[in-house]
Amino acid sequence: MKIALFTKIDLNENNNHIFSIIESFIKNKIEFEIDVDSYDAISNLNNKFISDNTVKNFKKLNSNFDYVISVGGDGTILKSAKEIGELLIPIVGLNKGRLGFLANSKVEIIDDILNKLKKKEFNISERSIIKAEFEGLNKFALNEISVSRKNTTSLITIETKIDHQYLNTYWADGLIVSTPTGSTGYSLSCGGPIIMPDAKNFVLTPIAPHNLNARPLVISDRKKIEISINGRENECFISVDSKIYSISIDSSVIISKASHYLNMVEFKDDNYLNTLREKLMWGKDKRTEQ
Repeated sequence: MKIALFTKIDLNENNNHIFSIIESFIKNKIEFEIDVDSYDAISNLNNKFISDNTVKNFKKLNSNFDYVISVGGDGTILKSAKEIGELLIPIVGLNKGRLGFLANSKVEIIDDILNKLKKKEFNISERSIIKAEFEGLNKFALNEISVSRKNTTSLITIETKIDHQYLNTYWADGLIVSTPTGSTGYSLSCGGPIIMPDAKNFVLTPIAPHNLNARPLVISDRKKIEISINGRENECFISVDSKIYSISIDSSVIISKASHYLNMVEFKDDNYLNTLREKLMWGKDKRTEQ
């Protein structure tokens, strides 16, 4: 079993959890490599792993890896998903962030996780990937693609078509097109619904719409979405997960489901429903807590 470890090292914070994970790999005789950025940071923090060649690094993933383990928050998962691309390597998320819906396993149980990976005691959740085509580029996202205003307080006009049929013109700060995975992210904060990861849907969620009857809309992920933007400025933003691009205000953006997907590892005690209940505190009454 060979594992690729993705993380984010902050030199100003305590990174003992990373060293603990590395030690667990060594103890369990797991072959592993760490992403090159984290490797460089670790070399400044704990030279014992570097000097004896215990830790190796990789610059690019390949099919020789059996699993990817991402340590951090949802942002680290998104970065890892981008690196996985079409390789379909299953990914495990260990949470060291805040309100993480993707990285939902605890770092402290790494030994148990490695044991379950060896025994294949887990389920795979196939997560849809969304694709945006604009200005000659093809970009992919796990959570969402959004368009928004730039350098102005004025609204932008977003004409939206679904499979070439006119849907609506949004006068808003922007528009989010979310996958089921991303439904608990930016879309949720703008009033969008939560969608189960295995649902075959996209969500269109306007950002602060001027026309208040413009509500979030759930559509089939087999549909192709065409967006035309207009406004007072010459440029606007398009966000592909955590990556932001500046594009011409009169650009056309085509959004559709990608041909590949992301394999998320789910353990019995860390499944999606448990994560929802824990993160959103469903079924908990603060009045009865001591």
